[in-house]
Amino acid sequence: MELISGPTPKRTLEGNMKTTSPTTARVPLWLRWLVPAALVVAWLAIAGIGGPTFGRLSEVSSNDQASFLPSGAEATEAQDWQAKFRDSKEIPAVIVVESDSAFTPAQLGEAAAIKGRLEALQAGSTVIGPIPSEDAKAVQFVVPIDSSAEVKAVVKELRNEVQASAPAGMRTFVTGPAGLTADLVSAFAGIDGILLLVALGAVFLILLIVYRSLLLPVMVLFTSVFALCAAILLVFGMAKAGWIQLNGQSQGILSILVIGAATDYALLYVARFREALTHTTNRTAAAVTAWKAAWEPILASGATVIIALLCLLFSDLNSNKALGPVAAAGILCALFAALTLLPALMALLGRAAFWPFPPKLLPETDREPELVTGLEGQKGLWRATGSLVSRRPRTVWVASVLLLLVAATGILQLKANGVAQTDVILTASNAVDGQEALGRHFDAGSGSPAVIVADEAKAPDVLAKIKASDGVGDAYLLAEGGAPVITGAPGAPASPAVRDGKVLINATLNYAADSADAENVVVSLRQDLKKIDGGVLVGGVTATALDTNTTAQRDLVTIIPVVLGVILVILMLLLRSVLAPVLLVASVVLSYAAAMGVSAFVFNNVFGFPGADATVPLFGFVFLVALGVDYNIFLMSRVREESLKHGTRPGILRGLGVTGGVITSAGVVLAATFAALGVIPIMFLVQLAFIVAFGVLLDTVLVRSLLVPALAYDIGPRLWWPGKLGRAENDAAARGGVRSSRTAESEDAGVR
Repeated sequence: MELISGPTPKRTLEGNMKTTSPTTARVPLWLRWLVPAALVVAWLAIAGIGGPTFGRLSEVSSNDQASFLPSGAEATEAQDWQAKFRDSKEIPAVIVVESDSAFTPAQLGEAAAIKGRLEALQAGSTVIGPIPSEDAKAVQFVVPIDSSAEVKAVVKELRNEVQASAPAGMRTFVTGPAGLTADLVSAFAGIDGILLLVALGAVFLILLIVYRSLLLPVMVLFTSVFALCAAILLVFGMAKAGWIQLNGQSQGILSILVIGAATDYALLYVARFREALTHTTNRTAAAVTAWKAAWEPILASGATVIIALLCLLFSDLNSNKALGPVAAAGILCALFAALTLLPALMALLGRAAFWPFPPKLLPETDREPELVTGLEGQKGLWRATGSLVSRRPRTVWVASVLLLLVAATGILQLKANGVAQTDVILTASNAVDGQEALGRHFDAGSGSPAVIVADEAKAPDVLAKIKASDGVGDAYLLAEGGAPVITGAPGAPASPAVRDGKVLINATLNYAADSADAENVVVSLRQDLKKIDGGVLVGGVTATALDTNTTAQRDLVTIIPVVLGVILVILMLLLRSVLAPVLLVASVVLSYAAAMGVSAFVFNNVFGFPGADATVPLFGFVFLVALGVDYNIFLMSRVREESLKHGTRPGILRGLGVTGGVITSAGVVLAATFAALGVIPIMFLVQLAFIVAFGVLLDTVLVRSLLVPALAYDIGPRLWWPGKLGRAENDAAARGGVRSSRTAESEDAGVR
């Protein structure tokens, strides 16, 4: 992993001892031109195929509630039973026509005529309605929509038809599960365009400022975009084959994650390449040397994130299971792009990539400075940071820990128990307004009833218990075709539909289907009904939301230990130590807790959010811990490299100094890319954008720059326990063995 150095043994790329200066080392023609060109052409082909596939992701993407159902949950079992009672899968659209005053007979006649026009659209099975409200100020229709159709397009058609057909001066809404799904799809529409533009624009601007080069940011962005094209191609194939279930949530995270990760890996390689160019005039030699130095930390970083994401497969939530392999595929493509495409581009461009400020060749005597304190050759901010760490290490890390602990106390204010579906969409929504109108004039749960699957023999007792339950407005058995069973009513079905000894009961709740009160009613129903029928199932929209939130909270407890264990093992293999990985993992966990604490305060008091999605803490943990460890990997792999040559304490300061700029830049880039998620008006994505962006900056600025180096410096060589480097005699030998440990410590601390 060493860069080509000049003062002592002179090596070619193959590492053989030569008399030829590394600044003039010859590289075969095939390595200089053919291999880099072939790699670039191969990636151009991948981008040419994957790019157009981006617009086809909607073909294999689903944003309805079914895509988020927890597998094995009671609501899922109930939904499976519901499917046996109907020939097609339908989701209801609830149409509300509202007036400020009671409907006149003429207006009621006009409203009733809407039914015929709705049936003419043939959106699904029988249209139910008109159903007038008790205050006579609204009427309601229920229009089943075939879920195989384009729900967004059908809902738009319904809205246009109802608006045109409603009596003059009336307000019209299309809400219910179908309406909310359509508005959710519309909110996700920006993923294909504005999200990428904002993310790429932010990355380009940051790289332009950092490198003051016109060409290099373009090359890094090419690498990121080509990695995204490859990821899209891979994900599309997996979704098409039915291996994964893709939704807008996963799609948005995929784009941001690939761009951010590929840029981070690219910056690490570019830093090594720039450093190599100060040692040789041969661009290919510099590219290969940089690759040898960068591949191990990049691979370790990528593997950490990939395995952490795949741990989401242990989740019971379909949405989490889907995100795991989708995001892991994206990181894999980012990894390969950073280790193949970018080195090839750099090998072809050489110093020209950094124009108009190309790196200069250093005098041979300055390429590997003799380190005493580790601050030799460092300037500016990172010399000052290193000096602070060396002079007051214990004060620095203790103060950092206390600051993080104070911030972490805010996590007690985090309300991650799920939010109402009407709160998910942050922009104006006809469906959300319709839910409010529905609650003003009808049982708030109408259109989205709880669905109870009961044994046929016990159905009368179950039905009676449901009707007597608090929070239930009405309940009825369902006949063939989904019509209610009404005893004694002329023309009404008299017997329920039966499948395998089971019947369906619809229960209209007094509360909005997506409210906490409705979830409490479902909990009570499940407890009470199981005393009558042990096999009874309570499903529906409310039950699905309840089971989703409950499962998400259980996943948090299950997956976190698995992720931490995996990361710990990878770090131990990389650093050949036990103590260092434990400290690094502890630091990122503390950083995560602090980020969540600050986020809770901001969500409650600044943004005014009613709460947070139940999956937010888990996603925040996976991304922050995995990505936070990335920067510690970049830092500590270089620290170990320098410690082997110069000793632990000088190696810490040297590693901090040479990686400080690139890691900080990478952190800012990743924070900016995740912050771009905030342009999508979905509460979950906005919250995740803030958590990850703030958490990455916190980890980059405080944890990696101060806490970890100061703690490592305070511990000294024991940091590498139980490895050989952790023994004091070996550490002294690494520094030449000419100073006593006490003298060395004082010199390392800058006392002399």
